[in-house]
Amino acid sequence: MAIADDLKKTLTDPTPLYFAAGTADLAVQQAKKVPALIEQLRADAPARIEAVKNTDPKAVQEAVTAKVTEVLGSIDPKKLGETAQDLALRGVGVAAEYAVRAKETYDKVAEHGEQTVRAWRGEVAEEIVDIAGAVEPEPAPEPAQEPAPAEASAESAGEEKPAAKKPAARRTAAKKAAAETGEEA
Repeated sequence: MAIADDLKKTLTDPTPLYFAAGTADLAVQQAKKVPALIEQLRADAPARIEAVKNTDPKAVQEAVTAKVTEVLGSIDPKKLGETAQDLALRGVGVAAEYAVRAKETYDKVAEHGEQTVRAWRGEVAEEIVDIAGAVEPEPAPEPAQEPAPAEASAESAGEEKPAAKKPAARRTAAKKAAAETGEEA
């Protein structure tokens, strides 16, 4: 049963779809920056090419040889095993740190995607209205005014007034009151 529950949860979880939407939105945002980067590279390229042309290959080779000799000369064969073990443990720690960062980034991109999907659907506006409704209370309804003055003016003008519908409870109460006083309702 646990497998079925896990499968159901996996298939109904919208997070991967939000992640895809967020990734697409971020890709579009980054793609908008490409023309400016190309222009910058186009402007910097001649200076960089000229610097490479003016570099002496023998000087570069001597610098690389010196650096390799320095690194190989600093290796102590006795400490090589300890260093390998230390590097392996550091690697595990770094991998765990990267896994945590990857999860955090995944969650951020999924959240961005959810907001993007809401914006595409227009739900952001609805959410703002909901928040505004929660912050700003609705105005209190005004008390109903008595229709008597309007009815009196309609009667005095010679117009017929429409029959007012009274709720059943009010009619019953009016009939009882009329019966007690001997009047017809």
